[in-house]
Amino acid sequence: QVQLVESGGGLVQTGGSLRLSCAASGRTFSDYAMGWFRQAPGKEREFVAAISWSGGNTYYADSVKGRFTISRDNAKNTVYLQMTSLKPEDTAVYYCATDLKYRGRYPSYWSGGYDYWGQGTQVTVSS
Repeated sequence: QVQLVESGGGLVQTGGSLRLSCAASGRTFSDYAMGWFRQAPGKEREFVAAISWSGGNTYYADSVKGRFTISRDNAKNTVYLQMTSLKPEDTAVYYCATDLKYRGRYPSYWSGGYDYWGQGTQVTVSS
């Protein structure tokens, strides 16, 4: 059984930074792309960022490009999301997830392309 545990969320002021972590277990972590999604109250879950299984390619939503950085440490079975220049509209519950595809060429941009999810971590950006 795959388990994903996020951490690092919290309350931060506009312009601040946070780093989210997602620790994985139960499957060969390095064989799967990883993604971060977020869901704000009353809104649908949306794609934030993804990283290929090797870590060589990264992908971002336009809304976070240039501010967020996704990375992974396959030796630690952990994926990170470094968030800078945070805005109130970044307030949401952030989830990490594992891509369905074994060593897929490209990570998915939609939630249906991921099979295991963490419990989420709250990020709140105050204005």
